[in-house]
Amino acid sequence: MDATELARWQFGITTVYHFLFVPITIGLSFLVAGLQTAWSRTGNEKWLKLTKFYGKLLLINFAMGVVTGLVQEFQFGMNWSVYSRFVGDIFGAPLALEALLAFFLESTFLGLWIFGWDKLPKRIHLACIWIVAVGTVLSAAFILAANSWMQNPVGFRINPERGRAELTDFGAVLTNKVALITLPHTVTGAFLTAGALMAAVAMWHLVRRPGRDTEAFRSAVKLGSWTSLVAMALLFITGDIQGKIMTEVQPMKMAAAEALYTTEQPAPFSLFTIGTLDGSRPVWSLDVPRLLSFLATGTFDGRVQGINDLQAEYAARFGPGEYKPNIPVTYWSFRLMIGLGVLAALLALWSLWSIRKGRSPAPGRRSTRFLMWGMIALPLLPLAANSFGWIFTEMGRQPWIVFSQMKTAIAASPSASSGDVITSLVVYTLLYGALAVVEVGLLVHYARAGLPDVAPPPETASDEDRPLAFAY
Repeated sequence: MDATELARWQFGITTVYHFLFVPITIGLSFLVAGLQTAWSRTGNEKWLKLTKFYGKLLLINFAMGVVTGLVQEFQFGMNWSVYSRFVGDIFGAPLALEALLAFFLESTFLGLWIFGWDKLPKRIHLACIWIVAVGTVLSAAFILAANSWMQNPVGFRINPERGRAELTDFGAVLTNKVALITLPHTVTGAFLTAGALMAAVAMWHLVRRPGRDTEAFRSAVKLGSWTSLVAMALLFITGDIQGKIMTEVQPMKMAAAEALYTTEQPAPFSLFTIGTLDGSRPVWSLDVPRLLSFLATGTFDGRVQGINDLQAEYAARFGPGEYKPNIPVTYWSFRLMIGLGVLAALLALWSLWSIRKGRSPAPGRRSTRFLMWGMIALPLLPLAANSFGWIFTEMGRQPWIVFSQMKTAIAASPSASSGDVITSLVVYTLLYGALAVVEVGLLVHYARAGLPDVAPPPETASDEDRPLAFAY
């Protein structure tokens, strides 16, 4: 492979790895804020225990997300200097706001939340975790605005002398139709993931340690499971809107997602397609008539352009070349995204069913053993679904790194050799592998430890001269 292919692999590996932490951080910060709000309003000690228990898992995940996220920005300069020069004027504003506003908002108030349990008034301390939660969404909004510009460039002009895109309307970048639907879809996926994690950990304790904090963990199973179920319903709604916008701005991506090679009206939805090894044509397909027309256009008689017709159109518009993405990867990543998300929602429904009417899963039964295997899979399934969703989003845009403006093939750093890139690729992969062991080890250790023994702190600290101490 040449340096560009290696750089793509490196960015793909590091990005997918980093995004394993992002949805948990976004969703779990809101859930922890909700738990603390429940304790603040009711005074029930179980909510305080759950707040500190899941808050510790949030902190571990947040720290790992920060560490792995730093590598992303370094790669722009190391491996993608041509791309960075082209989009620098556009990306500068949202990325700067993400760092200066969202990230510092999160880190500052997270620090106050960690060390302020015995120092800050209860309501101010509660406000800190809510500010952290809002900060995670702001961070996602700015990052997704930048990414959405790559999918649908708006608010810019090309400077022919300098050969770069220049920002003309920052408001248009922030209100890009792709960004406006990608943000709620991504945040909803984060709630699916965080809810699944909360429910799975709580169910493990209900089964393995019956009688110990049963009421608290039953509440956590309900909150986590219902969060996942509501999130899955919202994902279908936001995903449907996103599909229609994608058909409008990137019709090739929609055609590739369905392996639709010829333009059809009405167009069927492919449940399963077998194509040639090079993805150039279908061999056999199991279809649902008219469904793709509705998903793409909102009507069952809508016209959906096919891959071959779009290839000819793009070749005439942009010049000779291959404008098809990798069809098998795009097709199957789209289906794995949906299928794994639905499966996670079904497992969340199963967890609710297992504790209905005050019941608890009985240890030792075969059904309970199956339930526990399902709970192990529950937090992993939405993580994988999120990853496949981003693989689909980015691979389906190819061969463009900025749709209709710059191809990926010319975006890499000319000075980066294959040896340079493969060296950093191996180093990052090994480092991330080691970090994965640390992350999983810490999460499992503290998740198995159970709820902490806590006493509600006083309304105001009586020992003001006592030094700050880590609350956990």
